Amino acid sequence: MSQKSPEILAPAGSREALEAAVRCGADAVYLGGKDLSARQNARNFDAGELKEAAAYCRQRGVRLYLTLNTLLTDSQLPALETAARTAMEAGVDAVLVQDLGVLAWLRACCPGLPLHASTQMVIHNLPSARAAAALGCSRVVLARECSREEIAAITAGCGVETEVFVHGALCMSVSGQCYLSSIIGRRSGNRGLCAQPCRLPFAGPRREYSLSLRDLTLVDRLEELAGLGVASFKIEGRMKRPEYVAAAVTACRRALEGQPVDFDKLAAVFSRSGFTQSYYLGQPGREMFGIRQKEDVTAATGKLLGEFEALYRAEAPRVPVDMTLRMEPGAPAALTLEDGTRRVELTGETPQAALHKPTDEELARRALAKTGGTPYFLRELHCAIAPGLMLPVSALNALRASGLEQLDALRAQPRRQLALDAGAWRAPAPCAGNAPAAPALRARLQTAAQLSPALLEHCQLVSLPWWELAGLPGWEEQTDRLGAEVPNILFGKAADQALQQLEDMAARGLQHVWAGNLGMVAPLARLGLTVHGTHTLNVTNSAAAAEYARLGLDDLELSFELGLEQAKGIRRVLPLGLAAYGWLPLMYTRSCPLRGEGGCGDCPGRGTLTDRLGNRFEVDCVRRQHSRLLNTLPLYLGDHPGDLRGFDWATMYFTHETAGQCGAAVELFRRGEAYPGKRTHGLYGRGPL
Repeated sequence: MSQKSPEILAPAGSREALEAAVRCGADAVYLGGKDLSARQNARNFDAGELKEAAAYCRQRGVRLYLTLNTLLTDSQLPALETAARTAMEAGVDAVLVQDLGVLAWLRACCPGLPLHASTQMVIHNLPSARAAAALGCSRVVLARECSREEIAAITAGCGVETEVFVHGALCMSVSGQCYLSSIIGRRSGNRGLCAQPCRLPFAGPRREYSLSLRDLTLVDRLEELAGLGVASFKIEGRMKRPEYVAAAVTACRRALEGQPVDFDKLAAVFSRSGFTQSYYLGQPGREMFGIRQKEDVTAATGKLLGEFEALYRAEAPRVPVDMTLRMEPGAPAALTLEDGTRRVELTGETPQAALHKPTDEELARRALAKTGGTPYFLRELHCAIAPGLMLPVSALNALRASGLEQLDALRAQPRRQLALDAGAWRAPAPCAGNAPAAPALRARLQTAAQLSPALLEHCQLVSLPWWELAGLPGWEEQTDRLGAEVPNILFGKAADQALQQLEDMAARGLQHVWAGNLGMVAPLARLGLTVHGTHTLNVTNSAAAAEYARLGLDDLELSFELGLEQAKGIRRVLPLGLAAYGWLPLMYTRSCPLRGEGGCGDCPGRGTLTDRLGNRFEVDCVRRQHSRLLNTLPLYLGDHPGDLRGFDWATMYFTHETAGQCGAAVELFRRGEAYPGKRTHGLYGRGPL
């Protein structure tokens, strides 16, 4: 946990937004390059622009973080090397990452480069934060859905800095666990191309826009967050205009200085039906939902935007400089400038004997304090001026201008010299043995009522949520085929509770467990269990697969966002499988789209949403802790057995089916028969994303 004052961290999707952030008082900015950024549709920065931006920030004492926080495929490793080299040469202060393969590569090839775990890494509980820290991350960006108490617990226990979103848009889905844009439009949010279909109408029992949340603001909670030990206050908005950045940074700065904040103006520059703090307060409910209405759009008038544009129109003098002026007879005048770490010494004209008014400290101060148009201001001036000497004001001005220019050049240099060594990376070696000629079948069930002898007979492994398995009589007698699934979403104490229960089940004979979140892998492996990774780990390259194997995974289900050829191209560093059947989850949400004014009430835990085209998406609830939006069509690859050749197994992902339907689907799949109804091949057959 950081002991420094928390930083205000602002988004910069363009050079104009960067200048707005810095001039309005941001302590740090985050931005993306032209590739490998989670906001590919922002203007972003090419290599030359990144170097200029980094130098600009250093001159003004502002930190710059580069986002390399998308999922990569094996074919993109050269692009990663190029991006990393550019980052090192520019001298960025840290890199944000999502992909464990990217993290492993940077850790090996860019030693000394600080790494931050992106919110896309789904850091939402203490085990996941500790796992990111163990992987070399010096900071974790927490999920926006975390409550005040959860933020406090993670910050106190993870051993590294925490970064919390304090203003901006809220995704309906937990970041890193949304596949809606990818599946319905081939624009993956995990790969920086989200089309935001959630902002379109999804009609449910409570509202027409059931997947659109209001924007977040915790600007009036910054002192409280600082008291929790949070190191960085993050503003969302790399797709937003510079005036928005200026307004948000100014609001945060004023709040930290104890000044009033005009939330009406903050909402007018951009909001969706106002703001919400419901996640932070631990009260997610119907008031969280909102859309961009006509009133929200028209509120941002030219006059208001002009007011915020004026905040960053001129250079902000934010860097204090101490100067020492020496004037002696017969010697050139000497000026020294110091910013606390750097020192510039230069000489100018030789002073003359004063005929009228000699140069004194007051006159020198008036000339040397004229730093307008630069990021500097004169803090202290020390003068050692011999009596009776005169130096023209023009000469003093020239000394000041030349000195600040030299100081600018020194401050623009990277704070530390780091070298990239691409040769330090060793591609992961394949595991022993070959994949079977035909993949085995595995079944993922949602309830114990779906289990049947036929499934146990025909499936290599069958998984149940751990609480369903724990309540199943006689499960201890079938542990060679039957195992427990740990949900990928475990806020608060749910992670510790799951681990405690699984430790007890391991003592009673449990052998197999499925993990879908980074934080669960190593703790489950330490229990001596065989740990299987699910698709929600978002593995799309060989390096990430190898990293999970190093952490303790015994085998891995690849991301269903991959094209089939991409999936087959991943090096088999551990046994690999694919999801091959099921109404797959497209969103994991902490704010239930079905919840009414009275909360859950007598909700059966299932419902539907209908999009503007009439497609119906089922929503189900996981123990009233989070909800899932399921695809409108089932994935089915049973009649394309050649597509699955080369994988160790295929997973049949059952959700709302009865035991009879589960058994029939398994039999259909085993026979290679066509699905009797509409189905989808998902992204497997659509080529690379």
